[in-house]
Formats: sequence, structure tokens, C-alpha cells
Amino acid sequence: MSERSGQGAELAARSARRAGRGGGSALGKVVRAGVGRRRIQSLVMLLTTMMSVTAALLGGGLLVGAHAPFDQGFARQQGAHLTVSYDSAKVTPDQLAATGRAAGVTAAAGPFPTALLPATVGSNDSRLPVGAGLPPLTLVGRDRNGGAVDRLDLTAGHWLTGPGQLVLSAHDTPLRVGDTVVFPGQPALTVVGVARSAGQSADAWVTPGQLTALVPPGTPTEQQMLYRFGRSGTDAQLTADRAALAAAVPPGSITGAASYLKIKLATDKSTATFVPFVVAFAVIGLVMSVLIIGIVVSGTVGAATRRIGILKAIGFTPAQVVRGYVGQALIPGGAGTVLGLLFGNLAALPVLAKAGEAFDSGPQPVAPWLDLVVGLAALAAVAGTALVPALRAGRLSTVQALTSGRTPSRGRGRTVRQLLGRLPLPRPVSLGLATPFAKPGRSAVMVAAVLLGTVGVTFGVGLAVSLNGITAGMERERPGLIQVLPNPQGPGDHRPTADDLPQISAKIAADPDVSRFVAISRTTVSVAALAGPTTVIGYDGDSSWAAYQMVAGRWFSRPGEAVVPSAFLQATGTHVGDTLTLTGNGRTAPVTIVGETFDVAGSGMLVRTPTASLAPLGLPVDPLGLDYEVDAKPGHGLEQTMQSLDAALKPYGFGPNSIHPPFNPTILAMDTLAAMLTGLLVAVAALGVLNTVLLDTRERVHDLGIHKALGMSPRQTVLMVLTSVTGIGALASVLGTPLGVALHHYVLPAMGRAAGTRMPAADLGVYHAGLVAVLLVVPLVVATLAALPPALWTARTPTAVALRTE
Repeated sequence: MSERSGQGAELAARSARRAGRGGGSALGKVVRAGVGRRRIQSLVMLLTTMMSVTAALLGGGLLVGAHAPFDQGFARQQGAHLTVSYDSAKVTPDQLAATGRAAGVTAAAGPFPTALLPATVGSNDSRLPVGAGLPPLTLVGRDRNGGAVDRLDLTAGHWLTGPGQLVLSAHDTPLRVGDTVVFPGQPALTVVGVARSAGQSADAWVTPGQLTALVPPGTPTEQQMLYRFGRSGTDAQLTADRAALAAAVPPGSITGAASYLKIKLATDKSTATFVPFVVAFAVIGLVMSVLIIGIVVSGTVGAATRRIGILKAIGFTPAQVVRGYVGQALIPGGAGTVLGLLFGNLAALPVLAKAGEAFDSGPQPVAPWLDLVVGLAALAAVAGTALVPALRAGRLSTVQALTSGRTPSRGRGRTVRQLLGRLPLPRPVSLGLATPFAKPGRSAVMVAAVLLGTVGVTFGVGLAVSLNGITAGMERERPGLIQVLPNPQGPGDHRPTADDLPQISAKIAADPDVSRFVAISRTTVSVAALAGPTTVIGYDGDSSWAAYQMVAGRWFSRPGEAVVPSAFLQATGTHVGDTLTLTGNGRTAPVTIVGETFDVAGSGMLVRTPTASLAPLGLPVDPLGLDYEVDAKPGHGLEQTMQSLDAALKPYGFGPNSIHPPFNPTILAMDTLAAMLTGLLVAVAALGVLNTVLLDTRERVHDLGIHKALGMSPRQTVLMVLTSVTGIGALASVLGTPLGVALHHYVLPAMGRAAGTRMPAADLGVYHAGLVAVLLVVPLVVATLAALPPALWTARTPTAVALRTE
């Protein structure tokens, strides 16, 4: 022992002399040695900081992207303030070029030839029936997707490289790259790309030569010009801009002009629906990032208190000790920050792309200033959280620092350990349950981190279930598998009349493949409480199977009853049970509101009622505004049913159609985004638990060696370490699951309010007993799995090594 004391004194004297001569050099060796000595903890700190920075970068990117997403995407793509169509027969190319120099124009692109053409579905992955009709497509002939105005973002595939190709607009299309589209009398065109236009300037793009080949002889064509203006923030300013363009061309040359303000209004309303969801996940991610960095760094420095005592004993000053341990934290923390920024930008590509799909604004890259802010904030968090325990340890006397952690501090878990020891529990279990009370501050922060992860998982799972229910509710706009629509395709075809409608209904009813159908018509009337015309949708036949999800009340069951969306009730100040007076053709028809529907079509300003409710108005029936929703019998193929209906109804000018997209792309984007963010939150929380348990086992390795020397088996050691996190997981589960449910019940109605509707109770009440039981178990499973590696390491550590470890 005396020989060791002499060596220790000599080492202390030598270190003191080095510290006095060149503290910086000695301090650098201490920093490097500390990082190398605690390789596992340094690696965990690096990984945790990396994941936290990644989560923070994604959270910040989502928050930035949620702020005026249309304006950001529109500015990035140099969107057109006005998309103007000109009659090719009335204006020359030189005159069109001159419009680019009209008063107020700052940039122009075009002219591009354009035409409105009917189209049908060609080959695809069996998602849509071949030959199913598509809405007429506005085709634009365009050689490239760039330019001074309306730069097109490709979201899939590539731009046109030759004839026989088509690029579709990303706005509400059921087709994908590789599918084909058929135009009358032409070979099928292959979809080679999907692109997003900020101003929705076309439904599809082809080369100018291809457009010429597609347009039948004698069909009128137009020229499209795209403009940006210096003053374009209001309808009045754009009206003045349009007048300046009209003055530059012969009278009557302009056939149409689309303002970006209408698209902006619709997009802003749609994106506002998803802002509460995105903000909730972003805030959870940001707060978790700060908490996890705090847990990791402060715990790592705090665990080195005895090591700090040794440094003070050999001559290092408190200031040197503090700088050394802040430096030890900054090395892996800085590396983790750099990697987090790198991986965060890579991870942001798919995540922000999905957010851009939901916002209908295109992919939003991470802003460079956000990288700088997140990086500096992460380094400041690492340095700040390392500074507090380092200062506390630096102020300790050398003796206090050397004895710190050798035995539990009085009042730090000893009482709890004694109380639990009296319970009829296995000794490893009671010891494990008492462990968090030895470091209550660290345990509380870990509980908060796991709790936030639990909130995120509960919220994300509930939101995904609710979104699926919302999708089902939105699909009630087209409840049938088949639509029967007016379909006169040529001048010799029969144009349907009102006299044909009874025969059409009879033919559909007589088809052996049809199980049920309902005729749906649309007409315009006046409603006393609303300014301007109101659309009324009439149902002829049994419509109970086509009923919408109800927010309140019930679906109508007889003439004189009606259902309306939430937005209609809010605009008119009416309630379920009130009477509406419909006016048309100089007559009136009262209807009683019996239900509030989950319906956002037509901005929610619709009335749905049996067709017979409109009989007092004596309004004429327009067959061209009528369609039939048809369901096939189980076991009867969709194409077979459509073929039989087509043969029966073609003489009457009607035909079957099925253009239902296989999924709602916006809802799919939000589902994917929720899954990505939930997984990230779980990973960050698990790393926090892993690091904390690793620190605890490192600090207590000497005590654990004593337990093993007294007969604790490796299996009991693992059980004790795992039990130490079960209380944390259980507390996070009990607190976090209800908070996640509460967040869901707050965010989902907020999304509904932004969309102008209330949410059905069925879409809110998604947390049934089975789902809640699973969510309660998730935090326990995550905490246990995260604690398993250090538990196994502790169990494998030989007793003699554990007893020698300081």
C-alpha cells in the first residue's frame, strides 16, 4: 500500500508541474483520454445527439414549411399570376410576344399550344378499368419544364424526351408513371412523369408536335401564355393586369384567364387543415430533442464526478476541470451535430416531400439558415447542459468528489430501497424499482422524454386511424363502384332527354349484375339565408346505402327532409331541426334539416334531399347533369358489369364509368408522414433510455459487483437492471397515453375547423379498449428493449472486474 501511495504522490506532483507549465496541453490530453476511456458512452452521446438534431431539423423544417406553404412553393417555381388562353385564329405569334412587354408584366412564358381533349384509361396495374373515361384533359404542348415562369417540379419519373409520351399534373390524378392514356383515334401515350405546377396551368403536358398530332382536324386550338406581374396581390390588381394584356391584342382574342389567387385560396384552406397536425409533431420533436441532449450530456458529465476529484487531486484547477469536461462533451456532441445535420437533410427529403404533397405545394428543401440555427442550438445545448454538472463538480472539495457515487447519498433512494425491501418482492425487483430514486432529477427528465415519445405514438396511431375513417367519409361522394354518366361521343350519337330517364333506370334495374343504384341530379336554387345560388343534390331511389357519415342527426328518409354540411349550418345560422325554404322557378319548397353531414364538397355549401322534395318548384330535369351510382353484386366482376351496362345504355346516350382513384394522395401523404415522425420519436426516446441506463450501470458497477459477489446470478442482474426502467415506462405510459388522446381530440377538430366541417364522433372515438391496451404497453416495451444492452453487459461483467472498477 505504501508503494502505491508513493507512486500516487509522484504522479500527482508530476501532473501538477505539467498543469502549471502548460495547462492547455495537459487539459487536451485529459479531454482526449476521457473521450477514449468512455468509448461506449461517447458513441451513445454521438448517436443521441445525431438523432436529436435530426428530429429538431425535421421539426423545424415542418414548422417552416407549414408557414404559408403555397407562397413558398409559388415563389420557388416562379408561378404564373395569370394563365391566359388566346384564340389562335385571332392573334399572331408576334402579337403574343408583344404581350410580354405589356404594362406591369415582369416575366412571361409561351406561347404554348393547348387543347381540351377527351381521354380514357389505358393499361395500368389493374387499379383502374381499361377504357374508363377520364375528365377532359387540358393538354399543353411544352418542350421543357423550366423557364422564366411556371417552372414545373417533377415529383415522379422524368420530363418528355420524345413522341408517345405524356407528363401528368400531380394535382388529383389517379394515374402513375408507366400507365397509358388513350385519346380518340390515337395510339396510347405513356405516362413518363408526374409534375406539379404552382398555378395548375395544365392537366397534362406533351411536346408541341405531339399536341398537333392529337388534335383532330377542324378542332379549335388555343395558345397559352403565362405571366408574372409586379402588382398582383389583389383581384383588382390582376383585373387591371388582364386589361393591359387585352389592350395589346385584337379584341376578343382572350378566351380565358385563370388567376393564381383562386388556387391560393383553395390551397391555403386545404393546407390549413393539416397545419395543426404538423405543428403538433414538430413541437414534440423539438422538445424531445432538447430533453434527450440534456439527459445524455448532463448524465455523462455527472457520472464523472469521482474522476473530476482525481484530476483536482493531481493539481488541476476547478476552471480547468470544467473546461475539460465541457470539451469532453463537445467532441462527441459536435460530431453528432454534424452527422445529425447531414442525416437530417437527407431524411428531410422524403419527409418534407410528403408534407409538400399534403400541402399541395411541392417539396420544400431545408432552408440553409435552419441548418445553422439548429446546429448552433445543439452545440449550445451540449455545452450548457455539460457546464452545469461540471461547475457543480468543480466546486466540490477533492475529498467530496473522490467519494461521490461510492455509496448512495443520504435521502437519495435509501428510504425507498428500504421500504421496497419489506415488500414480498424478489430482491432484484425491489432493488431495480428503487434505482430511479437514487437520481431523481435524471429519472424525471427521462420520464419526460419517454412520456413525450408516448404522446407522439398515441397521437400518431390515433391520427392514422382517424384519417382512414375520414377517407372513407370523403369517398361517400361517389359511393358506387360504377358511375353511369351521359356519354354522347359523336354527332350521330343519341343525346339523352328527360323522356329517356325512366327507360334508363329500368335498364339498370334489370341488369343481373347490379345489386343497387340511385340516381343523383344537381340543380340550382335560392336559399333565403344565403346570397347567390345554392346547389341542391337530389337523390331518386333508395339512397340509404349512399348516405354520408353523419356529424349529427340522421340521413333523410322521405321527401321534405334534407341534410347539409357543417359549413352550411355555420353560414346560415341554422341547426338540425330547422326548416329551409328553397326558391326556384318563382316557387318555394320547404325542407326540414334532419342531419349534419361530414361533407366538404362545394366548400360545404350544399343541400342534399330526395328529388321529390323539389317537385313543388317544377324545375326541368337536365339529363346531362344526371348520374347514377351503381353497385355490382358480390362475385360479379366490375368490367363484366360495365360491359353489360354499356350495351344496354348506349342507345340512350349513357354509359358506365369508373374513375375512382385507389387512394387519396393527401391522406396517404399524411399517413406516411405520421409514421415517419412517430418512428423518429420512438428512436430518440429509446436512445435516451439506453444512455441513462448505461450511465446508471456504469456508475453503479462497483455496487453491482458487490451484489454479484453476494450471490446475485447474471439472470437476476438483468432482471434488476430491466426493472429499473419499468417504473419509468409505466409512469410514462399512464401519463403519456391520456395526453396523446387529449392531443388527438384537440388537433383533429382543429383540422376539421380549418376545412370548414365538424368531425364525426366515429372518427374522434378511435381509441377503443384494445388499442389503448396496446398503447399502454408500448412505452414499457421500448424502455425494456433500450435497457437490455446495458443489462446484458452488466450481467457479463466478471465480479472481480466490477469490484475493481471505479
